Amino acid sequence: MDNDTTAPVRFDTKIAVLLREDLETWQRLNVTAFLVSGLGSEAGEVIGEPYEDADSTPYLPMFRQPVMVFEGGKETMTAAHGKALARGLKVAVFTSDLFATGNDRDNRAAVRAVPRDQLDLVGIAVYGPRNAVDKALKGARMHP
Repeated sequence: MDNDTTAPVRFDTKIAVLLREDLETWQRLNVTAFLVSGLGSEAGEVIGEPYEDADSTPYLPMFRQPVMVFEGGKETMTAAHGKALARGLKVAVFTSDLFATGNDRDNRAAVRAVPRDQLDLVGIAVYGPRNAVDKALKGARMHP
């Protein structure tokens, strides 16, 4: 077993967020936070160990790997959503309707009211094998 702690870590999986390019800055931040919030409960392996500082103050655990953030137009978003679902990736969605709601119950109702191919997606988070995530997000560009 290789115990080299200086070697870069390469993950077999990928966490990625795709944001629609026409969002305002506050919307990008809000959407990203909401999208990744569900990953820990549905894909527990993405969560690392709790943190602790030199004074033994405990802190919450975080993702064990980076979250890559991309952007693209509406067509890129729609295509990525379809590809991610077809590949069986774990997917979270944020639609434009969610900017007008104020709680989880209303958020879920807003998504439930719209057929999958008519969702006005402004962001998606995807998690799964690195290759499959890369293929699903083909055409998206890294967020600046």
